[in-house]
Amino acid sequence: MAAGPSRILAPSSRYIRFGPFQVDQHRQEVSKSGVRLKLQGKVYQVLLALIEKQGEVVTREELRIRLWPADTHVNYDANVNTTVNKLRQALGDSSEKPLYIETIPRRGYCLVVQPEFADVPMTITSPPRENGVNGQPHAENTGSPKTDLWITMGIIGLILGGMLLGAAITKLWIYHFASTPGGLWF
Repeated sequence: MAAGPSRILAPSSRYIRFGPFQVDQHRQEVSKSGVRLKLQGKVYQVLLALIEKQGEVVTREELRIRLWPADTHVNYDANVNTTVNKLRQALGDSSEKPLYIETIPRRGYCLVVQPEFADVPMTITSPPRENGVNGQPHAENTGSPKTDLWITMGIIGLILGGMLLGAAITKLWIYHFASTPGGLWF
């Protein structure tokens, strides 16, 4: 298959869902829980290739053919690795403990979740959050209460340590000048 326009997977289904993700094939967009992800063209193409062969190995050669025309001269191995890593990063996945994309050593990659095809978009179960600056969603607070407490205590400790250090330096400075002949000169 030559690189070119993306192949639509199921002509009767516009949307593909897996986990919290939804692919809109007509708009060529991917969203997570209703928030649009920014996937570059080749990253999107890798995702489609994996979805098309869900549960099967998509070889590195298949990805090379899909992503780069035959007359393109690039380091294919490095570029395939980089593109798959960008997709993993966008999905919040890792190669060590894959949730979505498994690496098959010396062969390729495999989508390990079962996608669903639908004609209507996924409904978001939680109410949409207010947007922050420039229409971007607010950052999620992913820290646990214990982690937040330790961070707060650490900051307070640093502030108190700085204050004590400043007081000690001031005391030494005053003592030094008070003990010199002529005393303090202010």
